[in-house]
Amino acid sequence: MLKHALVRTILFSRILLQLGVWIRNFAILLYVTDVTNNDPLFVSLISVAEFAPIFLFSIIGGTFADRWPSKRTMIGCDLLSALSMFAVLGGLVYGSWHVLLFATLVSSIMSQFSQPSAMKLFKQHIPADGLQGVMAMFQSMMAVFMVIGPVLGAFIYQQYGIVSSLVLAGICFVGSGLILFRLPRDPASGGKVTQGNFMTELRDGLRYVGRRPALRTLGWTFCLSGLAVGLTQPLMLFLAVENLGQDKSFLQWLLMANGAAMLVGGGVVVTLAKKLPPQLLLAAGLIVSAVGVLGLGWSRSTGLTLSLEALNGFLLPCIHIGINTLILKHTEQAFIGRVGGVLTPLFMGSMVIGMSSAGFLKEFLSLGGVFSISALLFALGGLTMVPMLREKKAAAAAGGEV
Repeated sequence: MLKHALVRTILFSRILLQLGVWIRNFAILLYVTDVTNNDPLFVSLISVAEFAPIFLFSIIGGTFADRWPSKRTMIGCDLLSALSMFAVLGGLVYGSWHVLLFATLVSSIMSQFSQPSAMKLFKQHIPADGLQGVMAMFQSMMAVFMVIGPVLGAFIYQQYGIVSSLVLAGICFVGSGLILFRLPRDPASGGKVTQGNFMTELRDGLRYVGRRPALRTLGWTFCLSGLAVGLTQPLMLFLAVENLGQDKSFLQWLLMANGAAMLVGGGVVVTLAKKLPPQLLLAAGLIVSAVGVLGLGWSRSTGLTLSLEALNGFLLPCIHIGINTLILKHTEQAFIGRVGGVLTPLFMGSMVIGMSSAGFLKEFLSLGGVFSISALLFALGGLTMVPMLREKKAAAAAGGEV
């Protein structure tokens, strides 16, 4: 896939973008904890600024991404993110650290317009049998940054401070946007903004998802897996403290095991991308993750817990790559942005519900009980793929392809 100029261009651009995101995120997090003396309210506001736009702008950004030329949209989003970095420096000069939340908010909003535009370009320029390989490659890139991003971001802030960190993040965003000028020119039909009614197109996107059985199935998968992730994510610390009797700092080793295995898993999926259907990847990832989560909830062995964390990390690329490939394969190019804008909030909303319930359920049941519920939800998510697997098998038997 790296032989394709468009894939190389977007990959190198996203590498710079991810560098900027991780440098910015950790610089802001560490700076806010320093100036507020670890105030949990202000620290939580950073997460709100980062995730709230996913709810508010996902469907809006997806709809506009379907209307606007993809190349110009992506370049504009990267440059606006860079501008937000340099703009908040002025606020810091006058002693107002609150503007840092604005920088996070703007960049997060821009991503809701940029990401579906990139998906549109893949759908437009990459052959159908190559989409899964492209998704695997980008998942591997994300996994690399999940491992090195926190270390790199913290190091730069601790060595050079908040101003240098924000300047460097802004430079990364500018570089990402400049690289995107190498993308092919937007098609004549996509070179100007579509003039249709925005609300009509938004409703068309919702109806489109409702009419497509594969996308409806993915909607259920998103909801179930979002709930499952939400139930366990806030309780990871208790695996170290309660189940293993370790200090809370041991959590970093669990996360490192997960991230390193995710990197390996992404590489494996890249090599197998053309051999395994995305339905099978997604189903296997969810069902085996169910086994891993169940074991994590009840394990009292440090070695077993680390192994199960690695197993879950190894399979996470299967889930992400399977979902993204299925969305691209079952969605017309004109609806790529809106479909992503409908499905993403289903996952995020379900995850927030799960996170809100996790503490209560732990008190009412136990840590193992909550992880067992999460495992059941992962398994149910995997079972939603059964009809699509049967359809794939039937089509293969008939000499077709789904």
